[in-house]
Amino acid sequence: MAFIDDVLQQPSYGWKTGNGTLVKPDSKRLWREALNRMNIFSSKKNWISFSSLMMIVCLLPFLYAFLFHYFSWKLLLAFLVYAMIFMGTHGTIWFHRYCTHKAFRFSHPLWRVLTQNLVIKTLAEEIYVVSHHVHHSKSDEPGDPYNAQAGFLYCMLAEFNHQRISTDLSKEDYQKVLHFMNHTGVKANTYNQYKKWASVASPFYTVSVWFLNWTFWFAAFYLIGGLGLVCALFSAALFWFVLVRAFNYTGHGKGEKKHVEGVDFDRSNLSVNQLRPGLFAGEWHNNHHLYPGSARAGFLSYQLDLPWIYIYTLYKLGAVSSYRDSKQDFLRKYMAKQEAVRI
Repeated sequence: MAFIDDVLQQPSYGWKTGNGTLVKPDSKRLWREALNRMNIFSSKKNWISFSSLMMIVCLLPFLYAFLFHYFSWKLLLAFLVYAMIFMGTHGTIWFHRYCTHKAFRFSHPLWRVLTQNLVIKTLAEEIYVVSHHVHHSKSDEPGDPYNAQAGFLYCMLAEFNHQRISTDLSKEDYQKVLHFMNHTGVKANTYNQYKKWASVASPFYTVSVWFLNWTFWFAAFYLIGGLGLVCALFSAALFWFVLVRAFNYTGHGKGEKKHVEGVDFDRSNLSVNQLRPGLFAGEWHNNHHLYPGSARAGFLSYQLDLPWIYIYTLYKLGAVSSYRDSKQDFLRKYMAKQEAVRI
């Protein structure tokens, strides 16, 4: 477990106390840590946290223009659908099931690039992928980068405070990090470049991808609906980018045991299946913790899984070459057992 324990940059307040209990820093300490991590002037190794801050700053003018110049109920509906369904579903497909868990494979890199850029780009892949592997290894334990038991703000600021890779990985451990990332298509730094930037991706690559993605979607939305639609949907991307950080707080019962009998079958952690994230983005989170490598997480009849529909459609079209689907195993192990108990 040494690699998983050390792969993320430990916050100044640490993961756990001397007796092994979770450190729960107050809001002042959390904000101080975040500001230190964003400070590009103190160290260029802070560039990836600084870029997330700049992402928010660059999206704010769109939000202002949407609210005060282009607002309409029609555009508000487009805002909500894009933020909650398009951005959410894409996050599950790309960051969660493909980049982190390799639950399916593309038949050609072109389909990977198209899937990566299906929506307005916000989050850098390495911020999500590496820390999410740690999350699954240490769910709801000290070291879980977004441990809901430490509170709402602990999760909201996790991208800055807990999800960056360590700045002093050995060459061997950096190769292990690259193993998490190689299939994503992200152009990776050499070990010497990593020592300079403390990241898998270089600033130039990251900014270039964002610029090209934003340019395409700005032009596409402008041609479809003018500046009003541009401002509404770029605002929606901001809405998702900020509030997705709250998901692991609510998705893990706000740090409390809130499992529902017949709904949440994995009791090894605090994850729960929620209707809104499940129906809108395929995030049936307890199911996912039960079968993290599955391309489908909607196992019960009412559990709509939009990401799975996308993946399976691409499979039928030949764009996805293979996938893993754990639904039948779930039904055999859990639902059949439940039916036997009722009888």
